[in-house]
Amino acid sequence: MPIILYTLALWLFLPLLVLKLVLRILKNPSYLNRLGERFGSGKKIEPSFDLWIHAVSVGEVHAATPLVQRFLTDRPSARIIITTMTPTGARQVTDTFSSSVVHRYAPYDYAFAVKQFLDHIQPKVLILMETEIWPNIIRHCHQRNIPVAMANIRLSEKSANRYHMIRPLIRSVLSRVSVFATQTEDDRRRLETLGVGANKIHRTGSTKFEIKMPLNMADLTHAIRAEWGFNRPVIVAGSTHEGEEALLLRTFKKLQTRFNDLLLVIAPRHPERFDPVARLVTNNGFELNRRSIDDRKLDDQVSVQVADTMGELPMLFGAADIAVVGGSLIPIRGIGGHNILEPCAVGVPVVFGSNMGNFLEISRLTLEAKAGFQIKDEEDLDKVLNQLLQDPHLRNLMGDRGKHMIHQNTGATSKTLQLILPLLNDQ
Repeated sequence: MPIILYTLALWLFLPLLVLKLVLRILKNPSYLNRLGERFGSGKKIEPSFDLWIHAVSVGEVHAATPLVQRFLTDRPSARIIITTMTPTGARQVTDTFSSSVVHRYAPYDYAFAVKQFLDHIQPKVLILMETEIWPNIIRHCHQRNIPVAMANIRLSEKSANRYHMIRPLIRSVLSRVSVFATQTEDDRRRLETLGVGANKIHRTGSTKFEIKMPLNMADLTHAIRAEWGFNRPVIVAGSTHEGEEALLLRTFKKLQTRFNDLLLVIAPRHPERFDPVARLVTNNGFELNRRSIDDRKLDDQVSVQVADTMGELPMLFGAADIAVVGGSLIPIRGIGGHNILEPCAVGVPVVFGSNMGNFLEISRLTLEAKAGFQIKDEEDLDKVLNQLLQDPHLRNLMGDRGKHMIHQNTGATSKTLQLILPLLNDQ
């Protein structure tokens, strides 16, 4: 009965879904690409995949990356299809895996779309990254004897409370999932309150700690630093959202009075914001450089660079003196911070805000390791950045602590694969 009411609600909300999609297309025309895939159709592909991995957007693709890489290393002939909901997620899949996996947009959770999609791809196992609960996808996989696993689960108190409001539906859906791999004990406990059997839940830690950098990382970061200038201090602000760039530019203007050769590199989270951020920089009177257009060899007059490229952020962090991670500096609806582990992995001190609801455990571990600073407001941001810019020894010490923390928390990929492989071997 709960699934019937859910499906009915989906059909009632269809006009709103179409309107939302149209608005997204107007804002970002790449949403128009391969539109049929969102309804289960699209270009025909050869069926039968060992794994179907659903990763909503960039963050979930990053979380899935160690799993995919390890699986393909162990089984080179395996076929994997990765679905995302966003064009940026699709681009991340292509940039990371090239032709070693297949990408499709996930179908909306309508029965007709899900059935058509499953007919096309015929997966042996479905892995849902983090906390993606799709009732019809899970139900139809279960009906076809396709095991479903949920991996790298993070379930905040707020999300758990929302799910409790529709507990009969959630309990029914989750009963069809074979195994759950959680990041923390708190995530495990919250799942149990939703009616999941304790024997199905396993704490594996977060796969996001297992960051695989390019083998030539040192050469790449050295080349970027040569473009910026070795003798000037550099702050890289990555994954920023609307409102955060203005805050950063105000803080940067104050810092310039004390560090006149300071360079700020801003990498907006979404490509459609590259142009608005560039305009914001010039409107505030800063000399601007755009990585995709202008000469990357910066002269002393350039004080702000907009990193309007994709796939470069880990290297940009690695070439920086200080990293600031966006999505956390101001309250933004639907955003609870972004992954702060990339700067830690490359040995750069990380600064992030108080809005880290999606990364509470990672934030806690980073602060406990003294690998980063969590700021409360704009004044605090200015104070922390000033402290780090003045003290290269502190920067080096925090960077080393970050790398050590990453090393201590590896192992989630192996633990997760140990849970998933039996599902595949049973097929």
